[in-house]
Amino acid sequence: MPDIDTDPKRQHLGRIVSISIIAGALITGLLVVGDTNKYPRTDDAEVFANFIGIAPQVDGPITQLAVQDNAFVKQGELLFQIDPRPYEYTLEKARSDLATLEGQIVDQRRTIASQVSAVGAARANTDSAAANVDRAAAAVNEAKASVANTQAALDSANAELLYQTNNFHRIEPLLAKQFVTVDQVDQVRTAVTARQQAVQQQRSQLLLAEAQVQSAQAAYEQTKAAQEQSHAQLGQSQHSVLTIDPLTAQRAGRAAAIRTAEYNLNNCKVYSPFDARVTNLTISRGAYAHTGQQVFTLIDTRVWWAVANFRETQLHRILPGMHADVYVLSRPGVKYDGVVDSVGFGVRPDSTLVGTFTSSGLPDVQRSLNWVHLATRFPVRVRINAPETEPFRLSESAVVVIRGDERAK
Repeated sequence: MPDIDTDPKRQHLGRIVSISIIAGALITGLLVVGDTNKYPRTDDAEVFANFIGIAPQVDGPITQLAVQDNAFVKQGELLFQIDPRPYEYTLEKARSDLATLEGQIVDQRRTIASQVSAVGAARANTDSAAANVDRAAAAVNEAKASVANTQAALDSANAELLYQTNNFHRIEPLLAKQFVTVDQVDQVRTAVTARQQAVQQQRSQLLLAEAQVQSAQAAYEQTKAAQEQSHAQLGQSQHSVLTIDPLTAQRAGRAAAIRTAEYNLNNCKVYSPFDARVTNLTISRGAYAHTGQQVFTLIDTRVWWAVANFRETQLHRILPGMHADVYVLSRPGVKYDGVVDSVGFGVRPDSTLVGTFTSSGLPDVQRSLNWVHLATRFPVRVRINAPETEPFRLSESAVVVIRGDERAK
């Protein structure tokens, strides 16, 4: 009978406990949902950092490998060195070529100076020839003037001869009639003879003057020919003057060859561009490095992010500048402070809906269920405020909780 009396009480107590459990579960669920809505969180996150592939800019065997895989390197530290000897030889040849060119320019300048002097001498000869032509032309004019004067004198002598001859012919018949004396006739005859001699002398002078004209004309033609020859020599000497333009134009090319050789020689040593972690090092000393082919990878440890994929229904609660809590699964007890840097605006489209994109260039965020239409997830980049020496690993799993409703100042 006692068991029968207490059984309804136990049943009532059981119902109360069950209802309390259910109510507690409902309240807890509501609190979790409210907290999740207020503070968006996701465990679909990974730690991320920038990384680059280290590739040499020159070819050659690696003579020194100064790093090890997964080692930490400081900015400016030597990573590896390629055999520099071929590039040293190329630099020496480029410098020698430039020195040879400079020597050729000096020699050419000396040659040009000599040729310019020859041009000056030829120009002086031309000026002298022009003066000789002027003098010869003056001599011709003087000889022609002498011919004219001699011709005038001859004409005057002929006139005097004609006068004396006519006078003689007029007086001579008067001698028989004794109107004139013998002395008068002899005087007239002597005058005629003198005038004849004067005419002969003037004729000789005229012939001499005409000969002088011919001689002066010949000298003039000779000086004209000499002047033309001097002009030809001047033109030839002017055209034979060289120029250093073709040589000086090569200076830029030779200087560029030196700079290129120096650039290649300097690139034989490869240094770390920033503080980084070496990874994927699979070569050793003696390997032949090719231009543009990656040797290993450097992870930039200066800035770390947590790239968290949030559902599109949560994005309206996430703004750049908000604070966030970041948990890394390898150290779940450590909470890192983070700041939202950016919220993604595009992901690779679902191939089951819009087809396949071979190279969309967008983040590929996979959905966990293909047979249920799930909300699309967009990447949110959260910068982790942690020391550079913090041992994060690229792509390790993380949990991100967005805490701040205000932008960080």
